[in-house]
Amino acid sequence: MRILVAECKQEISSFNPVLSHYADFETGAGAAIFDYHQGLNTEMTGALDIFRQRQDVEIVPAYSIRAITSGGPTAQSDYERLAQEFMDAIRSAPPVDAVYFSLHGAMASELEPDPEGYFLQETRKIVGDHAPIVASFDLHGILTDRILENADAIVAFHTYPHVDFYTTGERAARLLLKILDEGVKPVTAVVPIPALVRGNELITATGLIGGMIRRAQRIEAEPGGLSAGIFIGNPFTDVPDLRSNSFVVVDGDVERARREAIQMAEDFWAVHAQMQQPLISLAEAVERTKANPSGTTIFTDAADATSSGASGDSNAILAALIEADYRGRALVPIVDKNAVEDAFRAGVGATIHTTLGGRLDRKRFTPLPVEAKVRMLSDGDFVSESNNAIWSAGKTAVLGVGNHIVIATSRPVSLYDRSLFWAHGQEPSRFDAVVVKSPHCQPHMFADWASQLLNVDAPGSTSANLPYLGHTQCARPIFPLDENVTFTPRVKIFQR
Repeated sequence: MRILVAECKQEISSFNPVLSHYADFETGAGAAIFDYHQGLNTEMTGALDIFRQRQDVEIVPAYSIRAITSGGPTAQSDYERLAQEFMDAIRSAPPVDAVYFSLHGAMASELEPDPEGYFLQETRKIVGDHAPIVASFDLHGILTDRILENADAIVAFHTYPHVDFYTTGERAARLLLKILDEGVKPVTAVVPIPALVRGNELITATGLIGGMIRRAQRIEAEPGGLSAGIFIGNPFTDVPDLRSNSFVVVDGDVERARREAIQMAEDFWAVHAQMQQPLISLAEAVERTKANPSGTTIFTDAADATSSGASGDSNAILAALIEADYRGRALVPIVDKNAVEDAFRAGVGATIHTTLGGRLDRKRFTPLPVEAKVRMLSDGDFVSESNNAIWSAGKTAVLGVGNHIVIATSRPVSLYDRSLFWAHGQEPSRFDAVVVKSPHCQPHMFADWASQLLNVDAPGSTSANLPYLGHTQCARPIFPLDENVTFTPRVKIFQR
């Protein structure tokens, strides 16, 4: 059996004014896909390992699109180039018996709100109805009818923070093989839920959503169960189909799929109001930090979370600490290519006068003038703590700004772990305050040892203060953007 594999991975914030371009993606074709994923903790690696256990399977690698990090919507011309290359690779592949796609689900261009649905739709035209297609998704994906009409089945992450990349790929591959080997007939039931959610209750190990995910896992483990889960969507990808969804995929049993999807959706809606992140003002966060001289304070700056699509150039917390004459030592990441270039021109040990932040998202931030000592310079390439891949922040400078250390990068890079800090000689636990530009990280990274964690209501294009952002495309009414939102379960059934 020939199984074609391909991937497209990007998450965007529609509210980030900085568009993504072709150079912001890594692309690969053919065997280069195998080479990239060798030894990584990714969905593609998990799927490939399952397929390689079979002597009767030939894997046909087509194309890979991987965003270097999340960002703003992809410029239309650059998206069209990526889409053309992706589909050309699918068309030039030999005839295949099945397809596995590793997708994220929250990509969008200036004009195309559903690239993943487009890729599935066009691939279906090429491979025909006989070839089953299974796609895996991040649970922050935007689930559309076009996706479900063209895929035989979908699989989604069960964890947040995400630790099940590899096993999600394994689950998708096993499901695809069940279709091929056993002739199972996937039936998918989806219940759209008019809610956008954030906060600690979405942590699957400890939050309220964990019960729903464990129910989904039980469904998958039972006879006839194929896949189940919750899409919470990405609240910052403002497209028409943005919402939360429950979904259940079973073998042939429409009524079971319907019943289980409704139950998960009702469980979700019963607690949806609790799935918001309480925030404190920036001024209050600074005062709490000054009043807590022992241990490390974590400023959770989810509003500038680069892994969610923000620009990364927020200097709001650093500016507030300086303005308040904070005497502790803070560790702060900021995207600022110009400051990095100033540091490289001056060299290690030099003192420079430059500005930090506010060059990309000019709607929300203004450049902060600083005097800084250049402590370290690097090419910005480092190994991810999360999946062992090489992440690239571009040329990077470690700057001493008074008592504080700023890691200035030339481009945004994911900050949902400690990789950037460690790669540049900085141990977060040795600082009095650390700015973490991610809504959640695995507990051992920060939460387990920090003296306090402060979720700050700072400006940014990925703010958990969702009404602040200004959605214009998603269907309304929807919680929490509107008041008195009601919910009556409405089931959509998909089967091929």
